[in-house]
Amino acid sequence: MGIIKKEINSPFTPGSPVPTELFEGREKQIKEIIRYIDCSISGKQENVFLTGERGIGKSSLASFIRYYISKRKDIIGIHTFLGQINTLEEMVHLIFDQLLKVSESKEWFEKISDFFGKHIRKVGLFGVSASFSPPDKDLRELVRNFPEALYNLISRIKDVKNGLFIALDDINGLAEKQEFANWYKSTVDEIATHYQKFPVFIMLIGLPDKRDRLSDLQPSLTRIFRLVEIDKLTNEEVKNFLIKAFDTVNVKVLPEALALMVKYSSGLPIIMHEVGDSVFWANEDDEIDRNDVLRGLIDAARRIGTKYLDPKVYRKIRSENYKSILRKMGQSTITRNFTRDEILKILTSEEKQVFDHFLNKLKELGVIESNLEKGRGSYKFVNDIYPVYIWMESQSKKLQ
Repeated sequence: MGIIKKEINSPFTPGSPVPTELFEGREKQIKEIIRYIDCSISGKQENVFLTGERGIGKSSLASFIRYYISKRKDIIGIHTFLGQINTLEEMVHLIFDQLLKVSESKEWFEKISDFFGKHIRKVGLFGVSASFSPPDKDLRELVRNFPEALYNLISRIKDVKNGLFIALDDINGLAEKQEFANWYKSTVDEIATHYQKFPVFIMLIGLPDKRDRLSDLQPSLTRIFRLVEIDKLTNEEVKNFLIKAFDTVNVKVLPEALALMVKYSSGLPIIMHEVGDSVFWANEDDEIDRNDVLRGLIDAARRIGTKYLDPKVYRKIRSENYKSILRKMGQSTITRNFTRDEILKILTSEEKQVFDHFLNKLKELGVIESNLEKGRGSYKFVNDIYPVYIWMESQSKKLQ
């Protein structure tokens, strides 16, 4: 069965949005976002900032919303990633290119193509696809007149579609730019003052500190965006997801094994997928037991550390005392917050002598920061992934 098993694709997708059929949880946030989408379709332009820590499932939620609204007959939706985008021209180009592509093979494509005019180019090695290819001059004009361009596009398809859904994911780079903050503010102001109805829903997706940065650059943006925050999944939601995922490949999970995977996932989708995928490949039959999970966790800890913490910490820490302190921290807590005093209690006298230097090193590397809300001597990891991996790495040492 082991040989056959390797021919089955894992149902887990580490590093990528979860497939819509396996999406679990976030009911409150979904209902809230859908409510804002409905408001926008009635003519009131809406702006949402979807935020949460790294690995919390922001992109998966956006993908699910995009899938959900694609089933509706009243709206066109796109979900596009801006991680490599550095200018407004590149961003606007990508938005209109995606709108063109999602309209291919649809009954309204001719109406859309009329809007793009001569700037449509046919591309593709294995199939022909439409691409938006305007000259730089026209692209700069689109940036300046973005609301008008969207309004004109909607006007052309109003007999088949009532509005647009635009999700702009991974805006962390653009959020650092004054130009973007000012452009977004002026775009929203122009819509409010020049258009009685503007059925466009725009959702930016980024880290909490990037929203704060945008507010610093342009304070008026604070009142413009409706904030939707997502947190860790509950244990029950993680459990339901794992059961659903393994069911898709006809693999049974024993209760004790399931409980272990839920515990180690710590409510983080990014960790949940790494754990599930590692356990899937560690299993050699159609039933996952405790031993399968223990084997899988060693691999999951290695993968997680290699991706998220090794480049930042483990490769830069040479001291054996520092490494020992890290392992003891992992055995002590997997919460994001900790105090200096609680860690000191579990250290040797030699480790205590270098502990303050160790904390300063982690601060320099951007792994922890002072937790001013909790008082002096309190710290927190900059995101939830770090303490989970440190914990998993310490546990894997026990298992070896």
